[in-house]
Amino acid sequence: MHLHIVNGPNLNLLGKREVDIYGKESFEDFLKQLQQKFPNVKLTYFQSNVEGEIITSIQDFGFICDGLIINPAGYSHTSVSIADAIAAVPCKTIEVHISNIHAREAFRKHSFVSSKAKGVICGLGLFGYEAAILSFLDFKSS
Repeated sequence: MHLHIVNGPNLNLLGKREVDIYGKESFEDFLKQLQQKFPNVKLTYFQSNVEGEIITSIQDFGFICDGLIINPAGYSHTSVSIADAIAAVPCKTIEVHISNIHAREAFRKHSFVSSKAKGVICGLGLFGYEAAILSFLDFKSS
């Protein structure tokens, strides 16, 4: 199984920014743990602060991988184009948010991406990515 993880703006600063919300671990360190935990899953990873680059990554991998795991970060609430890119590719997508977006500012409660995703995981910290992988493995077996 091949899963492609896409992280949006400011997630390159995990472990450094707002550690009370996002934790002290970088995503790169966490990704190494995921790769060790799921050796039979090919995990590719892309992060960008640029909306168009995120869309290109979705288009590049959405036709060749078994699933997308995306944390669009701030673009969740503003990008119809990222939602359209997810709708345009055949693989399933799970949207992940490290924080509980429903317990934060009002503008964070709406995500354009959610309606295009197979599922949404929020508020579980980095474990949300692992939960998404487990969900894809469960989808495959059913």
